[in-house]
Amino acid sequence: MPPLDTPFADSKFTLDLSGVASFFGGEEAISALATVHLYEARRWLGWYNCPGTFSFAARFARMANPRAWDGLFSPRSPPPVLLGLGLDGKTGPNYIAALSGTMVHTGHLAHLTIKRSKEMKEVLIPGRLTNPIDVAYLVMGPVDYNAPIKRLPLSYALSALIPITVSVTTCIMCALVYDWCSFSMIFLGMVSSGLASFVVGRGRLMIKKSVRNSVTDPPPGILLGEDSVVVIKGAEIGVNAITRARFELDTDLGTLPRGARHSYSAMGVVCLFLFTTQFILQLLLIPQGTLFGQIMFIVSLSVSWTYNYYLSSFDTEKIQAKLLFQTLGSPRIYRFCVGTRMTMAVLVCLMLFDDVTDSSAEEGQDRRLGILQACLPHLHATRGVWKKWMDKVVEQLMNADDLSLSRLTIDEEDEDALLSESERALLFTLLGDARAAFEWYFDNWTMYSSTSTKG
Repeated sequence: MPPLDTPFADSKFTLDLSGVASFFGGEEAISALATVHLYEARRWLGWYNCPGTFSFAARFARMANPRAWDGLFSPRSPPPVLLGLGLDGKTGPNYIAALSGTMVHTGHLAHLTIKRSKEMKEVLIPGRLTNPIDVAYLVMGPVDYNAPIKRLPLSYALSALIPITVSVTTCIMCALVYDWCSFSMIFLGMVSSGLASFVVGRGRLMIKKSVRNSVTDPPPGILLGEDSVVVIKGAEIGVNAITRARFELDTDLGTLPRGARHSYSAMGVVCLFLFTTQFILQLLLIPQGTLFGQIMFIVSLSVSWTYNYYLSSFDTEKIQAKLLFQTLGSPRIYRFCVGTRMTMAVLVCLMLFDDVTDSSAEEGQDRRLGILQACLPHLHATRGVWKKWMDKVVEQLMNADDLSLSRLTIDEEDEDALLSESERALLFTLLGDARAAFEWYFDNWTMYSSTSTKG
């Protein structure tokens, strides 16, 4: 078949896209690549001419960590696979075990738990409103650590057919006019992107126990964030999945744990070679193509960038949190909004200890006091009004079945009588915050505690 007449053949203008093609759209492309572990069959749908080859090569050079590439790409410490794809690395809130008082530093899964709790419909707790804060209640069941993280259905990934179709069409158009330079660059871009998606997507996300945190404290406990608290109860293995486990990538070559460079370097080398080759050839061949071929090349890049931007616009952590909780058995989360931190602290104690049996009154007081102090770290709980409030609240918590709330009052004949007028007013306000938590708890808690095991 003779070649078609090349459009713009007489034009003296040429598009030098060698710089744009390599550096344009890199971050969006990396974000899109990360979705291979979130969407079903997404690893098979990466066959389109993807922009940002330099960013790809630099990212995989740091994953492979070959010293020979340090002169071309900025030498940095190689990130773990999941961290490099943005699927790990967030620090979670501190976890405080209610029975022992132990504080544990958590990671990415606890961070996702906080995020998931904020997506739930909130129930407003009546009371004074100053600095609203969320209190979530979560009861965990048993967890299967051998089950991979679930993925979104195939229908979510089918939009990739749009850039694939455009890349194939533009590639054919370049072949019809015998512009083999532009044809080869579009084709190589499709192959590089497709193989990268295939290689990176070969594994499945798994929940793995942390060997360093083999000694655990039995639940219940709380995840204490800056603007939200999650009360976690239930099966110890389920609680540990959130507080002491992490994501890992399980592949045919074995598990790729966080921080183990040798286990994922082969993946990085393969992708590094593909994108570095594409990066160098683009610098050499794109200026040699016809104007029509260059237009076809930039059309394929533009559509692919639009698709990558579309994927990166989704909240990846929100998707991770949703899939994580599906894998954990879809435990139900209740979210409550309280108006003050004092109400929050009291409500947290009521939720934590509603079915806990203490070996002694002193032990029970220490446990409740520890949680109150953890929830209210900036209060001067050792002196003045704050100490009186804390003592009264702990005493009422130890007698949580007292519907009269007789401990949450100002005693005119006791030491309370020695308080100044302003101190008495402050104590009255603080006790009102505590009463708001108790009153709501007495009226409503049975309904939530009896239906909290499944979502």
